[in-house]
Amino acid sequence: MLPPHRVVVAAFPGVELLNVTGPAEVFSMAGRIAGSARPGYTVRIATAGGEPVATSGGIRLMADLALDEVDGDVDTLLVSGAVRVRDHEVEPVLDRRIVDWLREVAPGTGRLGSVCSGAHLLAAAGLLDGRTATTHWRTAGRLAADHPLVTVDPDPIFIREGRLWTCVGIASGMDMALAMVTEDHGPALALATARTMVMYVKRAGGQSQFSVPLTPPAAPGDRLDDLRVWIGEHLAEDLSAEVLAARLHLGVRHFSRVFRRRTGTTPAAYVESLRLEAARRLLQDSAHGLPEIAALSGLGSVESLHRSFRRRLGTTPAEYRRRFR
Repeated sequence: MLPPHRVVVAAFPGVELLNVTGPAEVFSMAGRIAGSARPGYTVRIATAGGEPVATSGGIRLMADLALDEVDGDVDTLLVSGAVRVRDHEVEPVLDRRIVDWLREVAPGTGRLGSVCSGAHLLAAAGLLDGRTATTHWRTAGRLAADHPLVTVDPDPIFIREGRLWTCVGIASGMDMALAMVTEDHGPALALATARTMVMYVKRAGGQSQFSVPLTPPAAPGDRLDDLRVWIGEHLAEDLSAEVLAARLHLGVRHFSRVFRRRTGTTPAAYVESLRLEAARRLLQDSAHGLPEIAALSGLGSVESLHRSFRRRLGTTPAEYRRRFR
């Protein structure tokens, strides 16, 4: 009998509770369903000194061990994240004890992942350089600005590059954990785990975190926020960088730099994300054919619709409709 898969989740004061307990519960449930016939999972929560920590919601989280007690082979190491609000700006919490520990321990782990703004901790430890990663949409722009060697894609709910996984956090940490269970034991156990936990759907990593209903209202007097709202209301129109820059009376290069600094992505990628989201909602909620959906979403043609779905979601419009409608 092979030993169980060892999972360690690093946590620190102020961490989001579900960022820790969501993935932990998925692994625990998968192990219970697998039974004694095959290796399950052991899940341990590690904090700096092995002490309990208060989560962002005030609930105390007990630890199983201290960071320096994490020894031997770790099959999966997950780093949870936390944010704080300063001067109306959301910023990630960088616990330096976790960052320093990651530099020492992470290279020897089998699988390394971050949950939500835990990606900022991985990046601060130099573990995301030259990689593509994601994080929660509220801090994606900050991750891109602070770590130019990291390619930040704020759209997918999780991204895997070899042994490195990043996800946007909160509920998506459970989706990423299910994908890891699939890698370890196959889709049957992952699906059984999702059903047992009454998860609405086992989402693929390409599914977007950025949904139109979640778009916040424009801040009063913020011209770029006004433009972002206007884009969402005019998806079928010409939304080239030249047109968008002209609306703000800026040069194209300056506009593109400002837009990327504020949003963590390029104007073209942002527009495509909104158009793709609109197409997905039409596929889910309407009976329109593909030509109509391509036109209404602003993607133009069925060929462009297919290209966007293939490139961004790794599937076809028809397959997406079959799975999510």
